[in-house]
Amino acid sequence: MRVGFVGLGTMGAAMATRLLAAGFDVTVHNRTRAREEPLAELGAARAADPAEAARGAEMVVVIVSDTPDVDQVVFGPDGIAAGLAPGALVVDMSTIAPDATRTYAARIAEQGATWLDAPVSGGSEGAKNGTLSIMVGGDAADLERARPVLSAMGTTITHVGPVGSGQLAKAMNQVVIAGTYAAVAEGIVLGLKAGIDVEAALAALAGGAAGSWGLVHRGPNVVRNDYPLGFRVRLHRKDLGIALDAARALGAPLPVAALVEQWETGLIARGHGDEDVSAIARVVREQAGLDDD
Repeated sequence: MRVGFVGLGTMGAAMATRLLAAGFDVTVHNRTRAREEPLAELGAARAADPAEAARGAEMVVVIVSDTPDVDQVVFGPDGIAAGLAPGALVVDMSTIAPDATRTYAARIAEQGATWLDAPVSGGSEGAKNGTLSIMVGGDAADLERARPVLSAMGTTITHVGPVGSGQLAKAMNQVVIAGTYAAVAEGIVLGLKAGIDVEAALAALAGGAAGSWGLVHRGPNVVRNDYPLGFRVRLHRKDLGIALDAARALGAPLPVAALVEQWETGLIARGHGDEDVSAIARVVREQAGLDDD
């Protein structure tokens, strides 16, 4: 299968690498063209623009930062839509607004192609290891067409409903992450303030009801007050904005997510937007007097 791949950021580059390792014929494009070079060394073809990446491809994967970016790479000048053949499949693995997703799917359908929204969870580690969780909205038959490609990038591939449903599932994911990381920060700060052996306590918590991926993989960040990149604060803040917009439209209050959104807005203003999202612990640590603000 020939696959076009547009978007080679922290996640996209690792995901495209997985496709090459699985033997797919991959053509890549990225706005910053230098990011294509490592993929080309692994055997990918390079496209001058998104339209060229789509030309002749049975499937085109998109993973860029935000709703306007998807709009630009798909429908802008020399966008994917300009090169897409009837019958081709666009799989948007970005995290964007559900309403925009439905609009884009309808526009693509007008030219005889189809759309899946398939955002991911698992961070940069999951992208590198091919262990992402992929939440898919769209037609079940289209998912089966895409499954061999998706299986090279993720181990959990779940059909959650019609177009737009994948984005809503991802919104749920980001809301849960917000609450989990806030709770992990508060629990660890309690232990730090008490002066107990926090490393030992983390091991105990991981084996009990409080155990979670966030506790195990991001708890040590909070203890060290060091937040190496897994998923950027500024991108999680964008995702929470999408979730909160959807929640307001549905009449669903999300008080914890709204609080974490405020924390992240402050962290971004202070220059921490490119740290891992577990850096929301900075706020809790500072409020407890462990660090200066």
